[in-house]
Amino acid sequence: MTILVTGGAGFIGSNFVLEWLAGSDEAVVNLDALTYAGNLENLAAVHSEKRHIFVHGDIGNFDLVSQLLAEYQPRAILNFAAESHVDRSIHGPEDFIQTNIVGTFRLLEAVRAYWSKLEGEAKSQFRFLHVSTDEVYGFLNKEDPAFKENNRYEPSSPYSASKAASDHLVRAYHHTYGLPVLTTNCSNNYGPYHFPEKLIPLSIHNALAGKPLPIYGDGQQIRDWLYVKDHCSAIRRVLEAGRVGETYNVGGWNEKANLEVVDTLCAILDQLSPRADGKSYKEQITFVTDRPGHDRRYAIDASKLERELGWKPAESFETGIRKTVEWYLENHAWVANVTSGHYRQWVDQNYGERS
Repeated sequence: MTILVTGGAGFIGSNFVLEWLAGSDEAVVNLDALTYAGNLENLAAVHSEKRHIFVHGDIGNFDLVSQLLAEYQPRAILNFAAESHVDRSIHGPEDFIQTNIVGTFRLLEAVRAYWSKLEGEAKSQFRFLHVSTDEVYGFLNKEDPAFKENNRYEPSSPYSASKAASDHLVRAYHHTYGLPVLTTNCSNNYGPYHFPEKLIPLSIHNALAGKPLPIYGDGQQIRDWLYVKDHCSAIRRVLEAGRVGETYNVGGWNEKANLEVVDTLCAILDQLSPRADGKSYKEQITFVTDRPGHDRRYAIDASKLERELGWKPAESFETGIRKTVEWYLENHAWVANVTSGHYRQWVDQNYGERS
């Protein structure tokens, strides 16, 4: 048996591939375009693993996807492939339209053609699992209840709008063509192999480099934080037992303000890798101009996933964030390689104008 993973060299996708191969005998065909966040170094541990078949390509390439489906006959597709950073979508929205909307459409078309020719158990057991985000729901006020699966979609950035469109396409292919789909909407992930432009890895990297730790606005934007390996276990569970056509929210039950997150990181770094001058890394915190349309709060209600499928996160924020800091301290070479060249240009562009 084989599964096909798209975007499997990115942050969440690579963690999923590594976890899958460690806990399953099934092969993985891994399709990734290797854009800025796709990094084959994430998959170094399975470089010689015969069950891992890496293919460099785009989900928008209908012919390539069709060829892979015909050759490997996967029993499931897990779609992680996406442009996924709000700030990048503000600077360059077209890439998000092309990958998240057009790419998802072409992927669905190839999968629909493949699935329609399957027969018997192979057809009835086939699944297309689409990995999405809580940002499609818009934002919450402080007193609002957390997002549930039936919340109205109110995206507020080019990124979240493009992901909302992809979610709608996936559901439409289920209702119109009968394609057996599953959708997951997750909260903010953190953990190993996280490209250092997001809050947590950027703060760790800048702290150790003696650079400012940029905090948007007043730092009181609240997010629900989900350890990436918990997210991977949730996806495995949804693939295994989720009801076809259903959506499952995946959250960590850890609402934290951005400033609190960075304060926690600094406290852990003070313990594990103290500054030479004995001062706290908190002194490097710098408040910068907020980004346009910055959503104030996201929060996920993951009770449906626990109630129906028995899943809940294994890590608290305190245990997960310590494991994350330890991983970055132990993997200086990975960080050095990923933070070269184009990445530095991006950080300069995004944060330089806010200082």
